[in-house]
Amino acid sequence: MLNPIDTDTVIRDGRVVGVFPDEIHEGVAWWVAACFVVVSHTRQMVVAHDGHPTTAEFHQRFCHGAINAQHLGCQVSSLGTADEAQLLYAMKALGSVPGAWLSTTDDSGRLTVTIRLYDADGRPVTEDTGLAVLREMIASDRVPIPVNDQAKGSITERRDLVEAP
Repeated sequence: MLNPIDTDTVIRDGRVVGVFPDEIHEGVAWWVAACFVVVSHTRQMVVAHDGHPTTAEFHQRFCHGAINAQHLGCQVSSLGTADEAQLLYAMKALGSVPGAWLSTTDDSGRLTVTIRLYDADGRPVTEDTGLAVLREMIASDRVPIPVNDQAKGSITERRDLVEAP
């Protein structure tokens, strides 16, 4: 694995979180997304971010990881910049699909990136509902890769779903 992370430090407390670039890097978003698709067995998800420039790159990597997860061909609806309430609204509007919200906080130049995962019912993914399995997959370098180009999903921009709930 290139650029390994301390999975116990970064994947904890119901989220993926770390100081960028010391504890977390953009590739982690790809890994988390690919693993999340496989763990949740989803073929569709919604992804949004807070608009911070650092988060935008993590968002892009997350979307690409999700569409490249084994043979599942996940269809990613990217909301672009949206808040968590808008993400949850879009997840429900698309038929109760899983989702992810990415954000960055800037504390005097110290950037902390957070990825929050939600199941199809809009509940945060916890240790017992997939986070522990996701952490183990990344820690043991078992991040899923696409089986072929035909198995790849796609990313669709869905700003039309960003409405006030």
